[in-house]
Amino acid sequence: MDLAERVACEDVVMFVNAAVTSTGQREFHAGAAQQRLSLAFLHEYVLVNYRELYAATLALDVNDFNAGLVVLNLLRTAQEVPLPRRKLEGALIAARLRTLPPQRVYRILRTLRAEGINNRRTRAIVRDWVAGRPDIAFDAVKYRRHLAGAVRHTHVRLPDEVGTMLFDWRRPKRYATPILETWRRAHYEQRAVFDLPYTVAEGFAAMHRIDRARLLRQVGPQLTGLERLRLQDTATRAGRKAPVRVEVDLHRTPLTRLAVYVLSLPRPERARRRDELTAALRSAARRAAGRRAGTWGTVVGVLDDSYSAAGSGVKRRRPLAVALAMHYLLEALATRHHTVWLAHTGDPLLVHPIGATPLGQRLLDGLRLRPDRLVVVSDGWDNAPPGQAAEVLRVWRERLDPAGHTSIVHLNPVYDGEAFDVRRLAPTVATVGVRDAEDAAALVELARFSTGTATFAQLRAYLDDLVEGFLR
Repeated sequence: MDLAERVACEDVVMFVNAAVTSTGQREFHAGAAQQRLSLAFLHEYVLVNYRELYAATLALDVNDFNAGLVVLNLLRTAQEVPLPRRKLEGALIAARLRTLPPQRVYRILRTLRAEGINNRRTRAIVRDWVAGRPDIAFDAVKYRRHLAGAVRHTHVRLPDEVGTMLFDWRRPKRYATPILETWRRAHYEQRAVFDLPYTVAEGFAAMHRIDRARLLRQVGPQLTGLERLRLQDTATRAGRKAPVRVEVDLHRTPLTRLAVYVLSLPRPERARRRDELTAALRSAARRAAGRRAGTWGTVVGVLDDSYSAAGSGVKRRRPLAVALAMHYLLEALATRHHTVWLAHTGDPLLVHPIGATPLGQRLLDGLRLRPDRLVVVSDGWDNAPPGQAAEVLRVWRERLDPAGHTSIVHLNPVYDGEAFDVRRLAPTVATVGVRDAEDAAALVELARFSTGTATFAQLRAYLDDLVEGFLR
């Protein structure tokens, strides 16, 4: 590759790393303002210089926050591209919106309204998304204000009762649509409150002065999986006098979210429920591995459980949860698997963040086993002593394994706003950002573009294939 192509590859991979890992929130080593400023620069830089590839990242596993920013930036600047490319961008935007949580899409629509973006393509995208909602009456109840704002801004037609409910709900004496009628009665009857979605029922519960514990007991069977995970602490606090149980379906929860839930439990409870939690994590890992299960050969995982893996107040234990999830995912992907934690020994369920980051020593422990693949999950802050990991990897690659029999990849769950990228252990080691462990197998394929071993043309072809499959 010439220098320009190599810089382009590095720029695009750097952006993808940021878009996968960063949510603009506070991290252990950096504040939220720094994260958002760094992300805003990266988005504008890649949008201006590599617009086609910027749009193509919607087909990658970038997180919902950054996918929303990409959609907004493409719609803000649609007039700057020719019509054929604009059509492809519109198809990518529409396809990605269908995969986003509805609350995230409504937030995007609210921003479009605030900025006065209301061209024909935007109206068509919003119209198609609203038409594709599985239950628009449910949306009208749960996201009433956001749906009303989007409809008013883009002139989308709705079923008669839904439109009436949004803009003149008191006029009908009764609604034929059950959920709309339940919502109407909830203004006057306590019993109707318990038949509504939990987030809607919360507001009516405050109006009717219904106790939180009573609300959780009555509405509990209707909670979604994510609401069950989120409400564990709330249920415990609300039921101090009378126990309130919010059951979590462990065998349907995605791998990383399940790891976050496990780490939120006290260590004695984790030990008591060891068999149940381990079985659930292994089942989630097998689902995440899919057809790749057992294809990675001999694998060693070097996993970071240092104190910085505790994350921040808004991303509590997230880096450690990714490492724990990767332990079980690597177990599913490998034919033979060994895990090296920085500090922890024994049952991985009992891991907790503690101590410094002696990555260099643990890399030596892992490389002694001469695996087919070494996977490092760490935020990259090697500090015991500083720089030892980079030197170990340099000597290994130059002197001990110049033929590259052992493939080494670094998965980093933490974005570094100062560097506009995730921190790297060594220039010769492929490094990619990761937010959810279940995306790791696909992201490892992207890692080769960050080390200069693949051309810019190959990167474009790789993204084109992803776009084609995503739209299909």
